[in-house]
Amino acid sequence: MKYLVILADGASDEPIKELGNKTPLMAAHTPYIDKLCSEAVSGLLDTVPPSLHPGSEVANMMVMGYDAAKYYRGRGVLEAASMGVKTSLSDLVFRCNLISLKDQKILNHSAGHISTPEAKELMLYLQDKLGSEKVSFYPGVSYRHLMVLGGGSDKLNCTPPHDVTGVPFKDVMPTIQEKVAQDTVDIVSDLMLKSIELLKDHPVNVKRRAAGKPTADMIWPWSAGNTPDMPTLKEMYGIESGVVISAVDLIYGLGAYAGLKGMHVEGSTGLYDTNYEGKAQAAIEALKENQYVFLHIEASDEAGHEGDYVLKTKTIEYLDQRVVKYLVEEIEKMDEPVTIALLPDHPTPCALKTHTRDAVPFFIKKPGQQPDGVMQYDEESAKAGRYGRIYGTEFMQELLK
Repeated sequence: MKYLVILADGASDEPIKELGNKTPLMAAHTPYIDKLCSEAVSGLLDTVPPSLHPGSEVANMMVMGYDAAKYYRGRGVLEAASMGVKTSLSDLVFRCNLISLKDQKILNHSAGHISTPEAKELMLYLQDKLGSEKVSFYPGVSYRHLMVLGGGSDKLNCTPPHDVTGVPFKDVMPTIQEKVAQDTVDIVSDLMLKSIELLKDHPVNVKRRAAGKPTADMIWPWSAGNTPDMPTLKEMYGIESGVVISAVDLIYGLGAYAGLKGMHVEGSTGLYDTNYEGKAQAAIEALKENQYVFLHIEASDEAGHEGDYVLKTKTIEYLDQRVVKYLVEEIEKMDEPVTIALLPDHPTPCALKTHTRDAVPFFIKKPGQQPDGVMQYDEESAKAGRYGRIYGTEFMQELLK
């Protein structure tokens, strides 16, 4: 048996008045997803432990079969693994966003989805100006980067920037959990404030400002952690070979710790304009040679963070018509049976523009399985599914039964 998990990041939502009190999943035209759902067994899945925040790193870790309450050590270390950044056990690794400010408030978490070449120029500039034996910056993709602090304490609170758009940035700067982290908080806060002055008149921002684009006004380090000690999926579940396909370093990093090979697809952006067809084709090629494929598509999550319910609905329809349709057609041609699952990692409600910990709808279609009669894939329909409501790692266990 082979296994394909289609992860529609952030696709779940709350009813939206402008959509006739439907969620984007309910409002979207998704004939291929609904047909798969009608042949499957559905349910609701809780992907976030009570002790942790509803971040993509936590939720995807749970979907992949890891108890995040046990293994989670922060987002930065996962992205470092993907980027090939070597860290020691004493290093504190942060995800480091470039963000936009307006009137001293956080305008967005992404510097207007700044391009990777622009962002790389800015991060290398910051490394030159702020880097030291203790502090290092590593450019990533678009607004997503890394900051590594040698010997820092992880006993601090760092707010994800996408949770606090519209909030004065000084009100949500890092704070200590324990006194041992005071020096770390002081260093990080100083770097953040210095970045404002350094970035203000950088040529990249001058050009973006002239073009009417949001500028990269500040670094925002968050999700700090040390290197996790995770077993591979082969060690935990006996999966002999696997591939992860995504557009973001976080998912590739998680895959690296899980022992999965990373397959990169040209034109993958993490946004609504990502290369859907290319990712679908890559998933089929990966299935031919591997037992397990984790296909991660970020577009709906980013639309949710923007509060754009029209775009979010469209990304779900793109998933249906440009990914799922092709996958089903090609899997029907394969000699070996394939189990297919589809789900988000967490909701990203457009009204809130951030993640929540509500349970997400999912289905699993297994060859020869008796379906449960749920005919549509959405948050409400899944409540009638035969799986009921399950928690975290139970999804992986059900997938592999």
